[in-house]
Amino acid sequence: MHLSTATWQEIGARIAAGNTGIIIPIGSHEQHGPTGLIGTDALCPQIIADQAEKQSDLLLAPTFSIGMAQHHLGFPGSMTLRPSTMIATIVDWTASLIRHGFDRLYWLNGHGGNVATIQAGFAETYAPYSLAGTAAPFAHKLINWWQLPGIEKLCRDTWPTGHGSHGTASEVAVTYWAYPDRETLSRMVLDPAIAPDGPIRDAADYRARFADGRIGSDPTQARGVDGGKIVAASAAALIADATAFFGEPRL
Repeated sequence: MHLSTATWQEIGARIAAGNTGIIIPIGSHEQHGPTGLIGTDALCPQIIADQAEKQSDLLLAPTFSIGMAQHHLGFPGSMTLRPSTMIATIVDWTASLIRHGFDRLYWLNGHGGNVATIQAGFAETYAPYSLAGTAAPFAHKLINWWQLPGIEKLCRDTWPTGHGSHGTASEVAVTYWAYPDRETLSRMVLDPAIAPDGPIRDAADYRARFADGRIGSDPTQARGVDGGKIVAASAAALIADATAFFGEPRL
């Protein structure tokens, strides 16, 4: 079930029946090199979560699609939230959901650059309870989709050379599977074939280090058929992991 296409009565009945867990795909809107879609980091968790929902009784929230991507602003189309804005938004999304009775919030992330800010957002949601000396009536879980059980190995086995860390073959392949008309982008010839590695700082420094946006990757290896294998494996792993989290004992 998707929260956005459900009615309030359906959601109320679900909560009353004890189904109080929800999956929140969260990502970013940033450049992904010459062959990758700007929305890749939000699209990947959304695509995987959609497949999991089709095979299970999971509830999906709207995708949190703009993240902490200030270092990508040297490339047209990239968008960002300030860390403070993103933290405040996570706090508000959490408060809205727990007001209705959701108590297990599973955040499926698609952008490594979000992690520190998301964790800070979680801390902000827990802080009032800690300061008051009471137990929070909810719990968060955060996982990057490629860190679901078995997925990182699958990606590395599929692309043992040039997988990289941004504009990776795996994330690009996932989007090609969902948007097959975009796979023609993989025909580009990139120079160098495998992009350099290096630190991530501000947008100007990033653009100077990584001229076409990639980090350590050769995404021309990406194919939609391989992306489909990753989506299938990730969806199965998500169902198992989220179901286990939603079933944890309440305080």
